[in-house]
Amino acid sequence: MTVFCFLWTPLFYLFWRSLHDESALEGGTWALLMGSIFAFVQFFLGSLVNAGGFGLSRWVSACIDVVALPAALPYVVCLVFTALRFVSSDANFTNYAFLWLIPEAAVRALAWSALSDPILLIGVPVLWTAVVVGMGHFIKILQNGWGWVVIPSILGAMVLPLAAATAYWALFAQHTLLGIILLVLSLVPMLVSLGMTFLENRGYS
Repeated sequence: MTVFCFLWTPLFYLFWRSLHDESALEGGTWALLMGSIFAFVQFFLGSLVNAGGFGLSRWVSACIDVVALPAALPYVVCLVFTALRFVSSDANFTNYAFLWLIPEAAVRALAWSALSDPILLIGVPVLWTAVVVGMGHFIKILQNGWGWVVIPSILGAMVLPLAAATAYWALFAQHTLLGIILLVLSLVPMLVSLGMTFLENRGYS
């Protein structure tokens, strides 16, 4: 499970890059640098929220320390860098987020290895991927300005990290049915994005 946590994010990133046939990545150095700084700072500081039991504090910890913030923060930073013109506005935000999370995944694999918890070592990397690809899908819709779907896409990009964090919380608290339902819902935007990319590569765009 530790190997899965360590390798899932970089391997999925390579898979994602192969689908999009991109030879270069603008802002990749910034992504790895900022992601490394964030991962090590969080490692040495520890959890920002003292999660006791299975209640609200555990859910807040899932949002801030485990799932939502680690996966969504790269998009916020990339947007700031775009505004500052460190990164061009047509940069691939999904690639940026995946590169950011590679150091995070390595540090978390080491930190969580002693716990041998499949929810942390397998579930969290999968939820990170769902958030990264799903938010990238919603941002692509916003960049293309696809009419009436703009507002739902904004809401989707905001709700997705919270849904993924709640899925982790539900599984951790042994609310298995709720956790599985939220996990599946969190994966839907990613699966839609992968399906659309596959169709585009087959010439059905």
